[in-house]
Amino acid sequence: MDEVRVTPVERVTTGWMTLLALAQMGVIMAMTVGNQILLPSHVAHIDPAHKEASLATVFAVGAVCTIIANPLFGAMSDRTRSRFGRRRPWIVGGALVCAASLVFLAWQESLAGLVVGWAVAQLAFTAALAAAIATVPDQVPVRQRGKVSALAGVGQLTGPLLGGVVATVLLTGAKAGFLSMAALILLLVLPFGLFTREPAEMPAAATAAVTVGTTARAAAPVAAAAGTAGSPPFDLRSFLRRLWVSPRRHPDFAWAWTSRLMITLTLAMAIGYLQYYLRDAVHYERLFPGSTVEQGVVVLVAVFTLSSVVPTLLAGWLSDRYGSRRPAVFVGGLTMAASGLVLTILTSWSAAIAASVLLGAGYGMFAAVDQAMVTQLLPADADRAKDLGIVSLANSASNTLGPVIAAPLVTSAGGYPLMYGVAAGFATLGACLIWRIRGVR
Repeated sequence: MDEVRVTPVERVTTGWMTLLALAQMGVIMAMTVGNQILLPSHVAHIDPAHKEASLATVFAVGAVCTIIANPLFGAMSDRTRSRFGRRRPWIVGGALVCAASLVFLAWQESLAGLVVGWAVAQLAFTAALAAAIATVPDQVPVRQRGKVSALAGVGQLTGPLLGGVVATVLLTGAKAGFLSMAALILLLVLPFGLFTREPAEMPAAATAAVTVGTTARAAAPVAAAAGTAGSPPFDLRSFLRRLWVSPRRHPDFAWAWTSRLMITLTLAMAIGYLQYYLRDAVHYERLFPGSTVEQGVVVLVAVFTLSSVVPTLLAGWLSDRYGSRRPAVFVGGLTMAASGLVLTILTSWSAAIAASVLLGAGYGMFAAVDQAMVTQLLPADADRAKDLGIVSLANSASNTLGPVIAAPLVTSAGGYPLMYGVAAGFATLGACLIWRIRGVR
């Protein structure tokens, strides 16, 4: 039996889209600066002899936390009923806990402290981001989702550049870096949670129901999605059972998840060891005396970001205009694969610049459209945040698997060229899998 689908029809404002983009920018900025700059530098200071393995441990524990937290916090957000709405309490609470955990990290001088602090930070990142992303299918009509996702994508891509400049140019040292990220995440995330409005219950007047095969029994999912008084009482067994999405029943959702895993795995491998690549393979500090390898990372992040802005906005606009999502995701994945191939063949600063251009353009196209596409493939309206949390597990899984796959490749005879070649293969596979999706063009 098919479910009644409830879709927003009222267009969101430019101000709403901007605040959402800033909120996602703040979360991704803190996560990325922590991953790319602050944690690698601090781990190298604490354990220089085993920095690769120690960094992988910090990343892996944090990623495992997000694997658990993504669907869990999403499902809890779906079931939240308050006068502030379903999503805003999690956005605000996540931002506050995230800032507190970053302050905690600023004073850590042991690997165990970094593991604990980053694990809590990842839980908080996940809570805020999962709820923020879920506001898109909650409130944005399909014809605007490409633009909204593109603008949010620009925010996510420019955030690391802003954070990197703050953490390496305006300020120096891990303590100042962590404290600055704590302040920025509050500044960027809280306005969306505090100053936008979200109804405590999804009003039927603001939505259009597109019904296929509606029966009396189909009214139950709609009541759950709308947050009516008929919502069932909390049951733990039922709650845990609803975390599962059957690939057999929802193959498009499964293919989108797998495609995202492959493509984001390429990104995780590309940037996870970027600082060590510049230090140990390119010998950045020898090429540019007086400069630090952290500043080299910021330069590449700047190239990545500037290369992504136009492709991101253009891909989002075109996908809305023509109602076609898959081509942009496919081209984006192949462009990311080309980035990996550059570093497979060449090991130099010029090659790193060229690879950053391709990686930024490719990931920009992918990020702008993939999220919009996924919101059209969600299995149930009542579980939007939970299902988006499951999609986000692909990102978490890539962050977990990336260091695990990359570390032995980097330390093998093949070194960084082998690692980037494998990353290119993952991106190619992810791009090709997108054509298995049938529910969107």
